[in-house]
Amino acid sequence: MANAPGAAHALDVLELLARRGEPLPAATVARELGLPRSSTYHLLSVLRERGYVSHLEGERRYGLGVAAYELGSAYQRQAPLQRIARSTLDRLVDVTGHNAHLAVLHGRDVLYVIEQRAPQGPVLVSDVGVRLPATLTATGLALLASLPAGQVRALFPHAATLVQRDGHGPSTTTALRSLLQSVRQRGYAVEDGHITSGLRSVAVAVLDHSDHPVASVAVTFRSERVDDAEQERLVNAVRHAADDLSTRLHRQPRRGRT
Repeated sequence: MANAPGAAHALDVLELLARRGEPLPAATVARELGLPRSSTYHLLSVLRERGYVSHLEGERRYGLGVAAYELGSAYQRQAPLQRIARSTLDRLVDVTGHNAHLAVLHGRDVLYVIEQRAPQGPVLVSDVGVRLPATLTATGLALLASLPAGQVRALFPHAATLVQRDGHGPSTTTALRSLLQSVRQRGYAVEDGHITSGLRSVAVAVLDHSDHPVASVAVTFRSERVDDAEQERLVNAVRHAADDLSTRLHRQPRRGRT
């Protein structure tokens, strides 16, 4: 560590931004790490160029960038989560009779890492290895709604970072914030025909011991075959699956959920 102070300080910056969970002014970063301001600005500039830090110019603050999330997602793809999730998704398919999948955040996208298909279930575009815009999918919205607001701002600092498809999806950061607030209030995310016409998905985030979202679980079904009562049953099944995975990641189940 002593032979690579620059690397150590860069990691200190990233760990501070991750720990605080919201963008910080450069002066705060310098003060909390005990670094000269000139060195801090240089570190932030290099990390920004590599995509590990995002600069919110309007707020004059720095937050984690897309590359930092991609690094975390790469770990999750290699972590035990996938191994323990497969049996949970098998049970979810048995209980619901619908396709189930597990996705992780990959920058501004979601990456699908497991798909368990139900007999006679529709063929989905969310096959293993497929990336889709997080703001257009139930799995992505469930993950984003569980992130601190500052991290969402760092991922989507302006409207140009948002993707729309056939008029679907939030077109402004204000609309995104409102959408994520609705997801938090409901406790689950819904996507209806944004990716494939006639198909609807409901998703719930999987949280680790620090309540950080590491993945999301979803089921996808033909919307015309599911009424409100049946959808509520599916939502509860997805919640149960997400809670099961969260518990197995050393976390207590969500309170107040059925």
